[in-house]
Amino acid sequence: MRRLSTENFKNARDFLLQHREDYTVAKAGFVWPEALPFNWALDWFDVELASNPQSRDQTALWIVDTATGTEIRQSFAGLSRRSNQVANYLRSLGLKRGDHLLVLLGNVPALWEVMLSAMKLGIIVIPATTLLTADELSDRLERGCARAVLATGDQLLKCEGLAGGNVLRIQVPNGHAAESSNWHDYNEAFTQSSDFTPDGETQPHDPLLLYFTSGTTAKPKLVRHSHRSYPVGSLSTMYWVGLQPADIHLNVSSPGWAKHAWSSFFAPWNAGATVLVINQPAFSAKVLLAQMQHCAVTTLCAPPTVWRMLIQEDLKACKMSLREVVGAGEPLNPEVIDQVREAWGLTIRDGYGQTETTAQVANSPAQMVKSGAMGRPLPGYEVVILDGDGHAAQEGEVCLMLGDKHPAGLMQGYQGQDGALTGTDGTVYRTGDVAYQDEDGYLHFVGRADDVFKCSDYRISPFELESVLLEHDAVTEAAVIPVDDPIRLSVPKAYILLRAGEEPTRETALSVLQYTNERLAPFKRIRSVEFVRELPKTISGKIRRVQLRRFEREGVQDDVFRGVAFCETEFPELSVGRNRARA
Repeated sequence: MRRLSTENFKNARDFLLQHREDYTVAKAGFVWPEALPFNWALDWFDVELASNPQSRDQTALWIVDTATGTEIRQSFAGLSRRSNQVANYLRSLGLKRGDHLLVLLGNVPALWEVMLSAMKLGIIVIPATTLLTADELSDRLERGCARAVLATGDQLLKCEGLAGGNVLRIQVPNGHAAESSNWHDYNEAFTQSSDFTPDGETQPHDPLLLYFTSGTTAKPKLVRHSHRSYPVGSLSTMYWVGLQPADIHLNVSSPGWAKHAWSSFFAPWNAGATVLVINQPAFSAKVLLAQMQHCAVTTLCAPPTVWRMLIQEDLKACKMSLREVVGAGEPLNPEVIDQVREAWGLTIRDGYGQTETTAQVANSPAQMVKSGAMGRPLPGYEVVILDGDGHAAQEGEVCLMLGDKHPAGLMQGYQGQDGALTGTDGTVYRTGDVAYQDEDGYLHFVGRADDVFKCSDYRISPFELESVLLEHDAVTEAAVIPVDDPIRLSVPKAYILLRAGEEPTRETALSVLQYTNERLAPFKRIRSVEFVRELPKTISGKIRRVQLRRFEREGVQDDVFRGVAFCETEFPELSVGRNRARA
């Protein structure tokens, strides 16, 4: 049974690799592997990657530390042995199948070792970012029902006093000594045997991961994934990125978030590629580009924030080995895509997914990329656009078909305090994102259902207006929200973070408003701007427009996220009266 399951997975993977540049064939012919007993760490990583003579000595994980100049490389065979030792160690501490382990690690080797070992044991992992506050960590420990915590030494103080005495604590030494004796030393794992025997078969629907969403509009939800949904479901992510065996893949992402599992774990290792990590004490686009050249990176995935910083460097001077470049997290504005294409001759291909899924919609390799489009539904995903009444529409909420079209990459559900799951019952799964689907099947992101608003009975997408703002030379980040208007119901207001050296003056405000007026229809015109030093964000880096809306609704002024505001009525040179008549 186990061997059959592995062959099914390998066949599905090989089909996507074979048709990586033929979207039509891949979409029509791909079938998710059957839901049979399958443990990705044991049956795929250990057998197909770590034991295969063609790949066992290949670098599986490559971590570059720019602060110290050190590099760590681990082969597939080496990681297999070390994860076996860690699995035996965790078992010796009393952890067993079904226990919950909260992992509070940065990009250190232990992160990958523990993920593999937890899969082998049947432990459920709760990934957490090291940026969590003590209160946020407490919430995850409580709602995640953590049986154990694994953290680096610099995180120990944050963990003290947050959990009861029955929570097992394991420290990964990183130069910060534990002040308490109740932490076990992770390095003791490597005194264990490198042979591991599982306690039984892993069923496809056994839980594997508990992720907390980023909480852009509400308290983070607890998303549960299975041994099928992320390992097998990440075949779609592998296809989107265009990964191939022996690629050197760099994903710029922080641990603790689903995107890290997407592109720094499952997708590259589904392909048999090398996972590259470049650790920086403080992000520098110049340093990142230099390391990408040094490491001969072939595939790159980065969020829009990083891409916007990269284009401020001299990209043409960088001699890259890149074949594929992709972006995810939020849609990229066309200016960034154009500049990268001009410098490197490569087109950044947007992809879309959620913590709740793997990559659902994307621009796949060698396909036409439409400006502003997030792409077409990926193999294995059947996407429909529905209006508020559940009817098919050209613009509406992005939904996934369930039933016999249920994608392997969809979560098991949102887990409540009682362990019950919700969110995936019914005939469709609603993503909460609004998109427009054109005649060629490409989806164009409109915004979160909670963020789209009406002005004079027109629907307005904050993203569209923010994209125009980001093209202005003085703007580095922007967030658009609705503010009340007695005539139009609401009108757009922009919160703007200026580039270094730019001043929040009347002249800057006028320049921004003139620029956007020339590029936006009258009903979409931005009516006011506020220059701020910082935008409110989740710890995953997503802008919290809901917080800005609350400021406006409640009249909050004395907050760190408030700044210098200007209204279009202050600028006679904008010909306000004439344009209002047109609007």
